[in-house]
Amino acid sequence: MIATRFTFAVMTVAMMLTGCSAMPTKWTHPPMAIPFQPTLQQQIQLARIDQILQRDDIPQATLAKIYYERGLVNDSLGLRDLARLDFNKSLTLEPNQPDLYNVLGVYFTQMAHFDAAYEAFDSTLELAPNHLYAQRNRGIALYYGERYELANQDLLPHYEQDHNDPYRVIWLYLNDVELTPEKAQAQLKQRYDASDKKAWGWQLVRLFLGQITERQLLSDIAEQSENNDQLAEHLTEAYFYLGKRHQNNQDYSTAVMLYKLALAGNVYEFIEHRLSLLELSRLYSAYQDQSPDIQNEETVPVVPGG
Repeated sequence: MIATRFTFAVMTVAMMLTGCSAMPTKWTHPPMAIPFQPTLQQQIQLARIDQILQRDDIPQATLAKIYYERGLVNDSLGLRDLARLDFNKSLTLEPNQPDLYNVLGVYFTQMAHFDAAYEAFDSTLELAPNHLYAQRNRGIALYYGERYELANQDLLPHYEQDHNDPYRVIWLYLNDVELTPEKAQAQLKQRYDASDKKAWGWQLVRLFLGQITERQLLSDIAEQSENNDQLAEHLTEAYFYLGKRHQNNQDYSTAVMLYKLALAGNVYEFIEHRLSLLELSRLYSAYQDQSPDIQNEETVPVVPGG
């Protein structure tokens, strides 16, 4: 049944792509995957945790771990308020949890509570200096807090640890656009040339470099995704970074639509899903403040083909 649904989704996307030949720059319908739904495994896991929590003989350290695990499951289901409650309970029981501080830092970033985010990531790195994601996440929080010099001090060393990770290159580029716009494109090209170019995410870098069009990017996702989960994940990433591209070009109405599309797959655990909510919040706030740069948001255009 799942394979049949995925085949139908890919066929639909392919029809959308090939059916737009008369519209060289616009999509009539955006490519989409079947949104993620709660799995049976996730529901069983939550039920088991709730049963365990009814016991009164659980050691404090174990209880902290259980609350953390339930918070992760709730987070993966998009139940972020419930997740945050569990994380806070876990932290109260066991304060020395670098992974938990990292998750809370991401939450604070999404809510635009940047000072709290910086403190959370600092706590992670104090407890685990070699944490895999905290330095990148702090750099992203500093980027959104418009502290681009400090963001570079996190994002550049993070990139130096792995030149073959396209997402490290992309976030460094997005910060370079704000910090040194006259050099950003050349630096992106230099880092792209120095990579092995193997990961799928390098397609996103090629888009920023102008080596492929938006239409080509979405066509590749439709043709190369192996199942619906991969299709949803790649579209979440693609729509978010397409949104950033249009936002940097001051095409705010298209950026709004693309961020909404990035949310459509329910890929709650991806940073691109989380940050799409932040981007929409910031754009809506700017619109409500009647910024002269953001007009007619209600008139949302269709997805550009590049």
